Amino acid sequence: MQPYTLPENTVWTEVAPGNRRAVLSHRPEMMLVAFRFEEGAIGALHSHPHTQVSYVAEGAFDVTMDGVTTRLDAGSSFIVAPNVVHGVVALTPGLLIDTFTPRREDFL
Repeated sequence: MQPYTLPENTVWTEVAPGNRRAVLSHRPEMMLVAFRFEEGAIGALHSHPHTQVSYVAEGAFDVTMDGVTTRLDAGSSFIVAPNVVHGVVALTPGLLIDTFTPRREDFL
C-alpha cells in the first residue's frame, strides 16, 4: 500500500511524543484532521462533546472505546459518539484521518 500523502505545506502540531496533528480543513459545523503516529505512540484516553469519525489511512492501531479495545488496520474506520472515553495505541507507524462535528475549537 502506498503511503498517504498530505500537501507539503501541511502544518503539524505535536500532541504528545510520537503523535502530531494537522488541521486539514474546517467550518463551524465540521473539521477534518490528520493524526500522524510513530510506532508505539499513544493517543491518550479522553472524551469530548463532538461526534468523531476516524479512518485508518496507514498502519495498525489498538483502538479503545468505552473500555473495549479493538485492533484496526489500514482501510478500517470507527465512530466515537459524544463524551465516550476513547484512545489509540499505534502498533506500527500510522495515520488517522478524523472528522469532528462540530469542529474542535481547541485545535485552532
